[in-house]
Amino acid sequence: HVQLVESGGGSVQAGGSLRLSCAASGYTSSSYCMGWFRQAPGKEREWVSSISTDGSTTYADPVKGRFTISRGNAKNTLYLQMNSLKAEDTAMYYCAARRCWIPPNKYTYWGQGTQVTVS
Repeated sequence: HVQLVESGGGSVQAGGSLRLSCAASGYTSSSYCMGWFRQAPGKEREWVSSISTDGSTTYADPVKGRFTISRGNAKNTLYLQMNSLKAEDTAMYYCAARRCWIPPNKYTYWGQGTQVTVS
């Protein structure tokens, strides 16, 4: 049973950086694909980035060139390095996981979220 806990959110000025972390408990398999999502007030949740078991990464157009998703040395740690932050990046950010063989639009596990505010 996988549980995800995000951390690293906060308030920064435009142009600043933040590094989000996601700690997974019960993450004993290498068969999980991981992703980051975000949701701004009054907006639908949107996909931000994903990383596969082979290390392949994908990004939503608005964050390409600014955000970097990565796995830590430990298999149960996920990061999102966010640089050149913009006001439109303000949102609650969620870590998510799914078995890699299920469709990418069906993530099974979700964290509680960490708030990112860019002013």
